[in-house]
Amino acid sequence: MESPNFEKYLAIRNVLGCNHPFFKNGGKVTAILGISAYYHDSGAALIVDGKVVAAAQEERFTRKKHDPSFPVNATKFCLQWGGYKLQELDAIVFYDKPLLKMERLLETYYSFAPAGLKSFLSAVPVWIKEKLFLRKMIREELIKIDPEVEVDKTKVLFPEHHLSHAASAFYPSPYQEAAILTIDGVGEWATASIGVGRGKELEILKELRFPHSVGLLYSAFTYYLGFRVNSGEYKLMGLAPYGDPTSSQTKEFYDKILDHLVDVREDGSIWLDQSYFNYATGLTMAVDSKWEKLFGFPRRKPESEELAQHHCNLGMAIQWVTEEIVLKMGETAKKLSGCEYLTMAGGVALNCVANGKLLRSGIFKDIWIQPAAGDAGGALGAALSAYHLYFGKERDRSVQIDTMQGSYLGPEATGQEIEFMARSYKAPFKRFESFDELSSEVAKLLCDGNVVGWHQGRMEWGPRALGNRSILGDPRNPEMQKKLNLKIKYRESFRPFAPSVLATDSREYFELDHDSPYMLLVADVEKKRRKELPENYHSLSLREKLYYERSDLPSITHLDFSARVQTVHEETNPRYHQLLEKIKERSGSSVVINTSFNVRGEPPVCVPDDSYRCFMRTEMDYLVVENYLFCKKEQPDWQEKSNWEEEFVLD
Repeated sequence: MESPNFEKYLAIRNVLGCNHPFFKNGGKVTAILGISAYYHDSGAALIVDGKVVAAAQEERFTRKKHDPSFPVNATKFCLQWGGYKLQELDAIVFYDKPLLKMERLLETYYSFAPAGLKSFLSAVPVWIKEKLFLRKMIREELIKIDPEVEVDKTKVLFPEHHLSHAASAFYPSPYQEAAILTIDGVGEWATASIGVGRGKELEILKELRFPHSVGLLYSAFTYYLGFRVNSGEYKLMGLAPYGDPTSSQTKEFYDKILDHLVDVREDGSIWLDQSYFNYATGLTMAVDSKWEKLFGFPRRKPESEELAQHHCNLGMAIQWVTEEIVLKMGETAKKLSGCEYLTMAGGVALNCVANGKLLRSGIFKDIWIQPAAGDAGGALGAALSAYHLYFGKERDRSVQIDTMQGSYLGPEATGQEIEFMARSYKAPFKRFESFDELSSEVAKLLCDGNVVGWHQGRMEWGPRALGNRSILGDPRNPEMQKKLNLKIKYRESFRPFAPSVLATDSREYFELDHDSPYMLLVADVEKKRRKELPENYHSLSLREKLYYERSDLPSITHLDFSARVQTVHEETNPRYHQLLEKIKERSGSSVVINTSFNVRGEPPVCVPDDSYRCFMRTEMDYLVVENYLFCKKEQPDWQEKSNWEEEFVLD
């Protein structure tokens, strides 16, 4: 690629830094676009000379949750942010190999024949018509983005699915040498892999193959307990602590899972009895009649049937089994690699309870988890694998911190964009010249019990709100969890909320001796902050348990005294860090509730228009977009509110 024009030169200098080799070799860089699509959570990521420039999920632009379509909007954003045209890229990399997936599909139907004929007849024509010719489809989509692109000259690469996950875990990590553990539903054939990374090299050492899958096992329980597969797994994780660990029923469920559904080997590999499952060739996850006979109750009606204690106990049992498998896989990764550090990716790596137990086990000195661990993150891993393995580029060995830049890699708003949005809605606002003044005002509002929508800087990459597209509240307020769930998020009341805390203060509040900047670790609330449980606690109803105050931070303390912690660092998010400092000055506590800026059924907000609409359709008290403060009481009437509330309450 030739030297860029002056505007592009400035953009690259801003991304790479003035001392980067780019400025010593005549402006020659390697620019790669990674893409994930056509399953769920599609996304795009742009890297320039190995550094992540931009990354975003398509759902944030289309407003379709878990949008699987080709990431047209995310790709356009990445290119615009980096200052590139498609024809200037060295490669475009798709996150898996469609022909291998087709091979798995055909072999699976052949192995299970004659079962699965209905599924076969619905799935195979789609593969033959579309996904089998994915290279052609990608090039057709690229022409839609830029009609001038010469698609026949565009290099399109296809690494394997779990290699993409592994690359996303290892290359951005702070380690020069580390074990790699990837666990998800299924890629082409692999459902989990163990690898090792050293410098620019990455090698897959061992694989678990379809149909035996930890991710699909967990998703089957997600399905049976009435949640949506590929999106409701985190609800199951949140439900598990409502189980009674002292109950004989919970222990019985745990034993039945291990005796009938899954054989867990010492190395963490598993074998699933396919007579109980329907995902290989059917249209559902489990054989409902066999599960009902095994566990003694029918499948919970999706999203509508009231949760009972037996649902919670089964949720706890499968969480225990999952944690056991992840720990065994971690031990095997240590034995095979000999490394002191572990990196993780894949959908199961978002199970932050299992992650926390793996870290506390002491198997590894430390663990680093890709913040976009699911399929969207495969786009980034695909680009990185091409850069280091296909093009043979070295890693920067001087870097001893992770290179995800706090995962703030999406779009950001300008003042003109915010004021245009405000004019279009006739929305009054107050603009602060000083962020110091703004953060002091917002700290006061939060400490007074208000709920604040917080839209700052670049949007997060991955499923977690990390302080740039967040809804904030005071965790000391015992009513805040109920208010957020029922009046703002419009979601199930049992769902827990996560805390953000100044990294320097985390040990004051949580039993956590590691940084957790991406909210991917669960730790217990410090014992000195807990309150005693009543002797009859496990006999209380779910509602009574939910609203029992368990600590002096009741709105972020889950039933088992745990919390999914985000440690906030000044280096990666100075504005959010300053806000927490202002809250600490006012209240003595540097902890805030941080939940994603969205409501049930919607992806997190992206642009100011999304934020204002979400603000007006809920009972949020204030909205902050950069240095602009909107007060709900001052806003004009909002006609859409009642219809919108009905839509999401009934979802």
